[in-house]
Amino acid sequence: MANEMKWLQTGNISRRSFICGFCGHTVGPSTGYGHAYGGKLILICPHCDSPTYFVGNSQTPAPLLGNKVEDVPEGIDKLYDEARACTGVGAFTAAVLACRKILMHIGVDKGAKEGKPFIDYVEYLSDNHYVPPGGKDWVDHIRQKGNEANHVISIMSKEDALDLITFCEMLLKFIYEFPKRIPKKPT
Repeated sequence: MANEMKWLQTGNISRRSFICGFCGHTVGPSTGYGHAYGGKLILICPHCDSPTYFVGNSQTPAPLLGNKVEDVPEGIDKLYDEARACTGVGAFTAAVLACRKILMHIGVDKGAKEGKPFIDYVEYLSDNHYVPPGGKDWVDHIRQKGNEANHVISIMSKEDALDLITFCEMLLKFIYEFPKRIPKKPT
């Protein structure tokens, strides 16, 4: 039965350092499970005890693109985490669409009215100084790439998702995280 799944616990495997797609820690477990017919490996993260599957150099789940951002409102934070989680399973078009939606959520959180055309949220953020100087082009880039993913038969790449998640991360830091780091002056 050559097609049977034969996983064998291995010991003392050459340390394979990787970033865990579950907890984000860089780990290098020394034991795991190898497939009897080679080329496949399951390593257990020593930090979170989650399994990571390798076929050659391909890792599932892959490390998430972007970084955690502090002090983001719950709904926006959840959407940003969804965009990052999409990248861990190679769903780059879904990540781009989530990044586009983040702009709308930020706009509404900061006072824009719901139900408006999407461009209104981008303009609201820019007109009300939620976009850093010189940043309107990259916010518009999120809108345009999101529109392409949403309205055109097009598949987004890992690089597209990385660009948009990076831009969203910086916007979230600018609007939410950095202002919370400054101590409040007594009134």
